[in-house]
Amino acid sequence: MTTVYERRAAPAVAPPARRSPAGVVLALLWTGAAAVIVLWWADTGSVVGTAGWLTGAGRIAGLLCGYACAVLVGLMARVPLLEERIGSDRVARWHAMAGRYTVCLLLAHIGLILAGYAAQDGASLWHETLTVVLDYPEMLKATAGTVILLAVGITSARAVRRRTGHEFWYYVHLLTYAAVFLAFGHQLALGSDLQGHSVFWYVLYLGVAALVLWFRVLAPVRLNLRHRLRVESVHQEARGVWSVVVAGRELDRLGARSGQFFRWRFLAPGLRWTSTPYSLSAPPRPDRMRITVKALGDHSTAVALLRPGTRVWAEGPYGSLTGDRRTAARSLLIAGGVGITPLRALFETLPGEVTLLYRARAVEDLALGGELEALARWRGARVHYLLNGPDGQRPRVTAELLRAAVPDDLAGRDVYLCGPHGFAREVYEALRAAGVPDRRIHHESFEL
Repeated sequence: MTTVYERRAAPAVAPPARRSPAGVVLALLWTGAAAVIVLWWADTGSVVGTAGWLTGAGRIAGLLCGYACAVLVGLMARVPLLEERIGSDRVARWHAMAGRYTVCLLLAHIGLILAGYAAQDGASLWHETLTVVLDYPEMLKATAGTVILLAVGITSARAVRRRTGHEFWYYVHLLTYAAVFLAFGHQLALGSDLQGHSVFWYVLYLGVAALVLWFRVLAPVRLNLRHRLRVESVHQEARGVWSVVVAGRELDRLGARSGQFFRWRFLAPGLRWTSTPYSLSAPPRPDRMRITVKALGDHSTAVALLRPGTRVWAEGPYGSLTGDRRTAARSLLIAGGVGITPLRALFETLPGEVTLLYRARAVEDLALGGELEALARWRGARVHYLLNGPDGQRPRVTAELLRAAVPDDLAGRDVYLCGPHGFAREVYEALRAAGVPDRRIHHESFEL
């Protein structure tokens, strides 16, 4: 593929690193949660007796759950400020944490409210449950939303996700929107909790809805209508590894950078209903982009069968594993397996002195190896391969191994890391043991 992409000189000087707004965003989110509690406090009179304390705690949990639902959906909106400046992996972890908080608050709200009402009325918990669900306004819809939200929470658990396909998880996850919509009326019917302040709830939810509509619906439609993406060619790079070149119009207006990824939907039989993230494996050009995919499942295996001319629906670019993170004059790239794809693009474009360490099982598994060697000669960089031994034993990545590969100022380099979760964890620990500061280890991981 070196004939397809002309090489471009990396900038001589790195642009100044941009500070992540993660701390500011988290502070704003927690400030919003505190404001919700203040809202309850301002509109609640004296709390008396066991029933009063139970229902008061239940209403606080309900308000916080409603707020957490808005945060949950907002984190799903793929806002560029979050996706590119904070990092898609970090936002995904925030979303997973917000989901756990939401489910816990929802269960606390249900349990405390029912217990409080039962104590107040002197009725059994079962009788009170039937009364609330069947007689209270907006409760049937809220109950349906609760069931959906609990189902989404269950399917998001690691043990369940390992046993279900990505497509099943993805479409069940989209039901979060339906759950929030069904429960919204109940939130406004909470009585004194939102009396006189419902406008703030409308602003919160309409603001989040606007983010979802723009960044998850209108922006992708605009992107694909403008750029008209199609498969140009498919090439085998290594054993079970294929590159797909996607052509389009004015792709430089996308603003995509080396190290980023798109979510790709190939409009071909068996693939059109699945949107999968793949990183760019070469710097984007004005008329084409390239991804490199390893056959690890049904979708990635079918990518090898794509025919030229197949239409492509893309969303992005996403991710913060870019040169914007760079703080030092020299860099070390460490790739494991198909994790080479974003690092190959960075290997071409990162300024300054760059060294690449590439871990694979065998020589025939070195995807894009010819390009890496050509790039190394072109820019005077170094490439080290870490392969299994003759007996198939996998060598461990240790601090000593890293110091041997990079004997000159390892701790003073920026390190870009991409690979399977176990490999990334092993390398991260080795880097820390070798004295590399945490702030200089840049990686994206979607293990939740």
